Amino acid sequence: MTSALSIRDMVVTYDEFKALNRVNLDVGQGESFGIVGESGSGKSTLLRAVAGLASFEEGTLTVNGRAYSGRSRDKQFYRTVQMVFQDPYGSLHPRQTVDRLLLEPLVIHGFTDVEPRITRALDEVGLGAGFRFRYSHQLSGGQRQRIAIARALILEPKILLLDEPTSALDASIQAEILNLLEQARRDRNLTFVMVSHDLGVISHMCERLAVMKGGEVVETVPAKALEKREFSADYTRQLLVASEGFRRG
Repeated sequence: MTSALSIRDMVVTYDEFKALNRVNLDVGQGESFGIVGESGSGKSTLLRAVAGLASFEEGTLTVNGRAYSGRSRDKQFYRTVQMVFQDPYGSLHPRQTVDRLLLEPLVIHGFTDVEPRITRALDEVGLGAGFRFRYSHQLSGGQRQRIAIARALILEPKILLLDEPTSALDASIQAEILNLLEQARRDRNLTFVMVSHDLGVISHMCERLAVMKGGEVVETVPAKALEKREFSADYTRQLLVASEGFRRG
């Protein structure tokens, strides 16, 4: 399996507290990979360190064969890697129209065919041209998250980082957003790295997952191992019991 994302001995420290302690992970190209753990386990910190939103002091990050360090990221990185955040209310600028939100990354990266890209991006997330000149406060939570996904996809990245992308949404909307993401992954052959506290979501969306506790990876298992109870760590068993969203397939 060709690696899309490789992390070696990654360390992130906040005020002498090790939020990540020598984390190692490999995610294959086209794979949907989950990261689970209780609150404070380091899963969101890991995603933010990959994205360049948190700096790592030690270790290496390799994306499609290219090495990155600390917090430094270049334009090529953001063409390759995009992130969808948990909160669709906070991730969109309140004074920008949807059109402006989608135009901005295209301008930054020097795209000239902006009209067809914006139209395609809105179509792909199930919103028509009528949404182009609305502001985020005129959208529902689910519509805002669709715009956030469109904004991430518009640069045609290869890797999508998903930080609890449905946890702020009503249950009825969650399934729609997850189906939308899964369709985009198939259509574009994307690689997903998805953080969630909900093992049900992870087992539905991902092929493999890493279980984190105290800033470390406890174990990495196939998602099917959750249904079959085939895992070695007691902590994974405790997580499974505690996850209200988990349903046996």
